[in-house]
Amino acid sequence: MQKRILVVDDDPSFNKMLSAFLGRHGFLVNSVYTSKSAMESMGNEMPDLILTDFKLPDLDGLELIELIKAKVPEMAIILMTNYSDIRTAVKSIQLGAFEFVTKPVNPDELLITIEAALNQKEKKVAIAKPEKKRNITSSGKKYIIGQSEASKQLWEHIKLVAPTQMSVLLLGESGTGKEYAAKMIHESSKRADKTFIAVDCGALSKELAASELFGHVKGAFTGALKDKKGQFELAEGGTLFLDEVGNLPYDVQVQLLRALQERKIKRVGSETDISVDVRLISATNEKMQQAIDEQQFRLDLFHRLNEFELKLMPLRKRLGDLDEYLNFFLAQANSELEKKVNGFSSAVIQVFQQYSWPGNLRELRNIVRRAVLLCQTDQIELAQIPNTLMNENEVLEEKKHEKPIATKPESGGLLHNLKAMQELQEKETIEKVLLETKYNKSKAAELLNIDRSTLYNKIAKYSIEI
Repeated sequence: MQKRILVVDDDPSFNKMLSAFLGRHGFLVNSVYTSKSAMESMGNEMPDLILTDFKLPDLDGLELIELIKAKVPEMAIILMTNYSDIRTAVKSIQLGAFEFVTKPVNPDELLITIEAALNQKEKKVAIAKPEKKRNITSSGKKYIIGQSEASKQLWEHIKLVAPTQMSVLLLGESGTGKEYAAKMIHESSKRADKTFIAVDCGALSKELAASELFGHVKGAFTGALKDKKGQFELAEGGTLFLDEVGNLPYDVQVQLLRALQERKIKRVGSETDISVDVRLISATNEKMQQAIDEQQFRLDLFHRLNEFELKLMPLRKRLGDLDEYLNFFLAQANSELEKKVNGFSSAVIQVFQQYSWPGNLRELRNIVRRAVLLCQTDQIELAQIPNTLMNENEVLEEKKHEKPIATKPESGGLLHNLKAMQELQEKETIEKVLLETKYNKSKAAELLNIDRSTLYNKIAKYSIEI
């Protein structure tokens, strides 16, 4: 289905040229010249994405973003400007823009950014479609079970609960692989040939959470232009995975409890019950008890979700699985990036073994992908992994041996030189990743394991030309 883009730019020549370019690449395009016209256009036909200039004759681009996000929080927006002002870029992202691009616009980069913005928007509202059963790495493995006792026990419990109809609650830190565990349960269940849908509850706005889960009827609220099925209906007969379920608004928790108890839902704005046959798997971090104590999460709903509890241990507590995950993510990265990296040096393995992995498997995967991208030989060396991993190890080692000695006057200069060397290396790494990703800042930030705002701040700090 063709995606619709609204172009907002007061330069008639550029507006026409950009609209024609997007039209040639398969998009339906509406073009306007002012913020007021943009809001009116949205009232007539809702776009999938908005490209807006920063300098407009009435409201500027930042003010327009605020207006749009207030009306349609999930709207994908990209800001364009002639002014290479990092502060404007950071502000636009803080207001909810997906990305910031400078004029003259690089056509290839713009298309990549548009596709990334549309993909992220779809992920937030529908996340996953039914997946074909296929291997996702060249190693032939789809999931890692692990060799540690904690991992083996988790797998045994998954095999026990999967064939049942019990609701499962997955507990664990961010990045421990809760969605993978949910998919393992689904694919080992009697519903394996049906739909698996994952929803990130943390990405749902308070206003639209009920609509995303239970659907709505036309006219139920501003922007409800037609009837829409929610994720419960879309997952009919299959499995619905609610990640970060603790973030659901309290009133939506009431509706979710009813769906579990009665196997019935109501679309927003409707009085008609709809029967649903869905198995629910949910996940949250380990602070759920605090939310219950503070009456931010319903205790009765917690018990309904928690018919069977599985706890995923952080990576730092199951380092016996590290080698298996490294090989798994290495095969993934080689396939994705079309590289042929064979492995890791012993020095890198040692750093990995000593690192605390606060981001768990997600952090490990990102670091391996980044290292594979940067690697120019057949083996990943220390130069390809972030300084933060080695810095943490150095700090821990220093603390073991530190003594209460007087600070020498020259130590300040030594520390200054060390910091300068680290910053130079960081700058060179950022420049290399930006070049490798063709200045796709979203992908660069992901490979660097930082958010886009941090990347923009570092670009400004090091005066990197983009």
